[in-house]
Amino acid sequence: MDIRYTIKDSFYHHTAVITGASRGLGLEISSLLWRAGANVVLVARSQEKLQEICADFLLKRVHPAQTVEIITTDLSSPIAVKNLIDHLTTLKVDIVINNAAVHGPIGPCWENDWKEWQRTLQVNLLAPIEFCRALVPQMIERQKGKIINLSGGGAANPRANFSAYTVAKAGLVRFSETLAEEIKATGICVNCIAPGMMNTELLKEVILAGAQKAGQKEYFNALKNSTSTDHAVIQRAAELCMLLASKEGDGITGKLISAVWDPWRELTQYRDELMNSDIYTLRRIVPEDRGQKWDENS
Repeated sequence: MDIRYTIKDSFYHHTAVITGASRGLGLEISSLLWRAGANVVLVARSQEKLQEICADFLLKRVHPAQTVEIITTDLSSPIAVKNLIDHLTTLKVDIVINNAAVHGPIGPCWENDWKEWQRTLQVNLLAPIEFCRALVPQMIERQKGKIINLSGGGAANPRANFSAYTVAKAGLVRFSETLAEEIKATGICVNCIAPGMMNTELLKEVILAGAQKAGQKEYFNALKNSTSTDHAVIQRAAELCMLLASKEGDGITGKLISAVWDPWRELTQYRDELMNSDIYTLRRIVPEDRGQKWDENS
């Protein structure tokens, strides 16, 4: 396993909050942060799973003062989110990883259950925004902090039959760009990661929905990836997260970076070019971008 970004920079005395931490990518990120010496606050719905992870982490402390805290909550509940925030604001949080997500209703948007559509926005968009709003002020006070929001398929391109999920993820990317611009002078970095298709619970949701609701392409892609035991995609996304959370990632902010397609391992070599351009951002395409010149008088 290549964990060069966990061992290059020490995360001692850093506290990281990770949502959706009980499985998949969230668990991988949490494990890498723990092995790098960070204190971690693990947030998920499964108390039993979180307790197992906590016990395992405590057996593998990197240093005697290292702490792990588990919080069982449902991010679809605004009240639960508020209670969680009330607790998190009592901590000195250095790193926020908004990883928890649900696909929500699958199928044509007019056939979706409206309450489930709204619930998807609550989990994937509103809860992460609330965490940012609550924790940014203390980061500004300390002039440091890293926020990493997990994007997903459909954030940068249309994705038929996944309207709630794609709207939430596109909104999260644009929110991250906007927040990064608002706090660019503070030393706090805000970025999004597109992790790629992973063999996780989200993939199972597509398969359960079937080809008629999800669409043939989505369904068969999910089936293909569900038979894979390759952990490399999850590992790669977690390592990108570690890079952005580390000192090495300082100065990189307001970007949507693909763990699969972008040369992120060499990204710091291009820091100046990256931050003086709109590379890795969501932007409107005009005719000139595609070699066309449309004259209103022609």
